Amino acid sequence: MWIHLLINISVSEHPVKDQIFISKLTDIVLANLGNENFGVNELVQQAAISHYSLTRRLQAILNKTIKQFIREVRLQRALEMLQKEEVTISEVAYKVGFGSPAYFNTCFHEFFGYPPGAVRKGDYVKRSEPDSTTNVRKKQKRKPLRVFIFVSSGILILVISAYLIHNVFLTKSSPGSDISTKYQKSIAVLPFKNLSDTIANQYFIDGLMEEILASLSRIHELRVISRTSVEPYRGTDKSSPEIGKKLHADYIVEGSGQKFGNTFRLRVQLIDASKDKHIWTELYEQEIKQVKDIFGIQSQIAQSIAAELQAIITPEEKQLIEKTPTTNLTAYDFYRKGREEYIKYRTGGRKEEALQKAGDLYRQALQYDSTYALAYTGLAWVYWDKHYYWDYLSVNFMDSVPILCNAAMSFDNQLSEAHTLKGVYYSQTGKWELADEEFDRAIKFNPNDWMAYLGKGEFYYESDWVRSITYYQEALSIHRGPEITDLLSKLGYAIASAGFIEKARQYIQDKLRLDNDSADYYTESARFEFWLGNYNKSLEFSIKGFEKDSTNLVVLTSLADSYGWLGQFEKSLRYWEKYIEILKRQGDVEAMHHMNRIGYAFWQNGYQEKAKKYFNEQIKYCESSIEFGRQYEKMLYTYYDLAGVNSFRGERGKAYKNLRRFNQKPMMSFWMVSLIKSDPLFNNIRNEPEFQQIVKDVEAKYQAEHERVKKWFEKQGILKE
Repeated sequence: MWIHLLINISVSEHPVKDQIFISKLTDIVLANLGNENFGVNELVQQAAISHYSLTRRLQAILNKTIKQFIREVRLQRALEMLQKEEVTISEVAYKVGFGSPAYFNTCFHEFFGYPPGAVRKGDYVKRSEPDSTTNVRKKQKRKPLRVFIFVSSGILILVISAYLIHNVFLTKSSPGSDISTKYQKSIAVLPFKNLSDTIANQYFIDGLMEEILASLSRIHELRVISRTSVEPYRGTDKSSPEIGKKLHADYIVEGSGQKFGNTFRLRVQLIDASKDKHIWTELYEQEIKQVKDIFGIQSQIAQSIAAELQAIITPEEKQLIEKTPTTNLTAYDFYRKGREEYIKYRTGGRKEEALQKAGDLYRQALQYDSTYALAYTGLAWVYWDKHYYWDYLSVNFMDSVPILCNAAMSFDNQLSEAHTLKGVYYSQTGKWELADEEFDRAIKFNPNDWMAYLGKGEFYYESDWVRSITYYQEALSIHRGPEITDLLSKLGYAIASAGFIEKARQYIQDKLRLDNDSADYYTESARFEFWLGNYNKSLEFSIKGFEKDSTNLVVLTSLADSYGWLGQFEKSLRYWEKYIEILKRQGDVEAMHHMNRIGYAFWQNGYQEKAKKYFNEQIKYCESSIEFGRQYEKMLYTYYDLAGVNSFRGERGKAYKNLRRFNQKPMMSFWMVSLIKSDPLFNNIRNEPEFQQIVKDVEAKYQAEHERVKKWFEKQGILKE
């Protein structure tokens, strides 16, 4: 039996081909509906079409990304199941390929405008077409045609609403799916040599290099290594094959420039890194009469390189590449000087002097062009770096950052840097869904924005390890700069949290090889042993870490915890006191969440009054985090820490109230299971039925996600069968 469904769809000159094409894609998605790992790459492969071609055709026919299409097919099928079948919401979530019922609920509510539970009760209203429909249709300049899509009775109907057709915003892909940005070629643009008579022109030559890099970064088919990643190779004598191997780059761009008066000359060459072979060279000379003279050359170079690499540039990407951010030469000059000071800050030990200079220069740029979006974003980053720790528990935490980002976006709403920083701000203030939307927008406008991928990795750490790991890997593929060791730690931590300790160790070893920071290596190793319950082994690694760096707060925490869990409370307190001393000097407010452990150590050593002081500090910190909606509270760890203090004080009612709140976390980590099973703060209630049930709940949530990650790892060939 065949069923046909009448829908409105804007098509090209080939409506029949388009309807067959969409029907084919729909059938493929529905045939893989229960496979949570089915994503963009799988659809591309089964449709036997290139990623680029599929993206273009879906955009032309439905105004959709590949991720949107897959996700919305899943959600439409979920709606049908909820309307017609006697199944629970969790069962529906798994049947349509969502690995997390909680995430399914969020996506369903966002898409339809009501939660899945409302479908069960019949208490919902179908979402109407958004007001933007008219504008979208006008932009398309195509006559809407009514077409029939034929679907086999063995595959249920895909109901495509007008809202679905015209919704052009990025959405999250289904759990476990690959990121849509997959690169065919990788390229590193090295710092250009300044051949001018004066070093004072270095910032200008660096600006030319960075703008070429930024232009190439807009192209989805290229993986472009970040600016701070290439900075260590300034003036290097290393060969192209060596650099390519270190940066994981197939191609190297080298350049040299001179500026004399109002004219600059630039020589650029493209090198095949593995073969150390020059494949393209060009010489440019340009008199600077206006800013577009500079940006015209930069966009021309970027497009020439892309053409040489046979990378397709979409019209949208071309528009971004050719955009001129300011028309004022003086403003541009001040911005470039400020940007170089900020790069010095990021790569030169984070010295306050460079950060202050950067801020001053950005402000001067804005005096000459108050519409200069990049200068607003630059100021926002300066403010973030200067005030983060001091503002963490203030009611006005980082409030200047969204104001500056919004100012930037009011003049250029396609500025990925502004969207990324706004996403970081939302993450830290616990507005995770808003953060994820901003990161998606940043990636849309710059598929090589490594910080946006990092932000998404951190966002999904609390809800989906597959996604978290995937996004961390994506950030690592783009960024090989100073933060690479931190990225390796985050990736290793996510993998270990999912219960794969041995696999996680590999990333910590990679980190050691890169930074030779054995203190961090020993600390990470100690942490893993602690999670495994090997407290003597944890102590052994911690001592080695302390020998390398006796002022490292994480090292001191590791030492104090290891001694504490082994019952050696006097030694534990000794290291907690060192921790307190350094904490006061550094002012790291986020490190305050250890106050409960410090209180316990004082209590076990007979200092009850001091213990009470630190327990009260812990409560104050938790309550402030809850009041201000900080990330610590949104992850619900505040309630665990409060419950520990309550339990130790004999406040059973409060302890269970906070534990129940903590137990609402949809996903638990391996380290959380280890902690709650052994945490001495809960000794007063450890054997009580309710506490034991909470422990079982924590373990069950961890185990469910662990198995899901394991299956994904096995499919990726990461784990041995």
